[in-house]
Amino acid sequence: MSFASPAFHFNKGDSLPIDVTFDGQVQARLYATANSAVMVTAIMPPNVTRMFQKASLMVAVAGGAPLQFNLTSTGSLITVLANCVAKVKAEGLNSAGDFSKLTPKQAVANSPPTAAPSGKAATGTQTGTGFVISNVGHIVTNAHVIEGCTGDVHGNLTGEAAMSLRVVSNDHANDLALLQGPATSFKDFARIRDRSIRSGDSVVAIGYPFHGLLTSDFTVTTGIVSSLSGLLNDTRYLQISAAVQPGNSGGPLLDTSGSIVGMVAAKLNAVKFARATGNIPENIDFAIKTGTIRDFLDNSVVPYQTTESKGELKTAEIAGNARNYTLLISCTATEQAEAKKR
Repeated sequence: MSFASPAFHFNKGDSLPIDVTFDGQVQARLYATANSAVMVTAIMPPNVTRMFQKASLMVAVAGGAPLQFNLTSTGSLITVLANCVAKVKAEGLNSAGDFSKLTPKQAVANSPPTAAPSGKAATGTQTGTGFVISNVGHIVTNAHVIEGCTGDVHGNLTGEAAMSLRVVSNDHANDLALLQGPATSFKDFARIRDRSIRSGDSVVAIGYPFHGLLTSDFTVTTGIVSSLSGLLNDTRYLQISAAVQPGNSGGPLLDTSGSIVGMVAAKLNAVKFARATGNIPENIDFAIKTGTIRDFLDNSVVPYQTTESKGELKTAEIAGNARNYTLLISCTATEQAEAKKR
């Protein structure tokens, strides 16, 4: 992405950070190099590209100059650019032709998934994890856990009957979703640690991986905070060594006093990483930081509580307390949604 402004006064080759804000709330930092006195260019990481594609407004601050951009046509533009790159790679620049015209197959692949007729799209149960975050039954999880769900979203504590949950709001850019169940169904709720976690601090991850294949109870894994940023220095995430698997998504990440320090969000794709680097990664998983979660809850006017991290509990005690507020999240998923997640 390139930015140009007559207010810029750079020397060619100068480096500078560019802070971008999408739709007034999602922020990212890019690092750009000056092409000339009035233009700079930055490489967009994949996560920023996805935000850029979905947003309707972007404000960029480069060299102290704020620049505002209307992004209402960005989604279709990104699709066309991706088609251009694919055609040039496959056929060469001279044979690219009119890359703005998508083939029917490409048009379908780039269109948003739609609900299929009843009885034809359902492929089974889609599961993840969530945790109660307020005394009135609010539950947080990853947005991708409930993406593509048809019918009701259900949640249940271990050993208890499933209940229908209401979808309150979604933040797809930060992969967060807010649900709500009957407040009387929960004996307790999670509290968020009021100060930042540090690299090297011990953490406990709780969730329902491979539900029905491994166990009907939740699983508990331990590790440390390996880094205070995720892929490509994404500061919304923590890198953790606690082992997580599909189904852990949306689960609580806890410190040694049992306070929330993040939400388990993703596992590094070992196959893709190995193809790119020739090395097989081990114990590289990610969690959304509490700052991002709190911003989401504040925007949704959720009465969550924070707490000081006092004392140190045994892992079994942390898991025992979490049993009162950690839920299996499940729904019937569409075929399109299941394919997207693989």
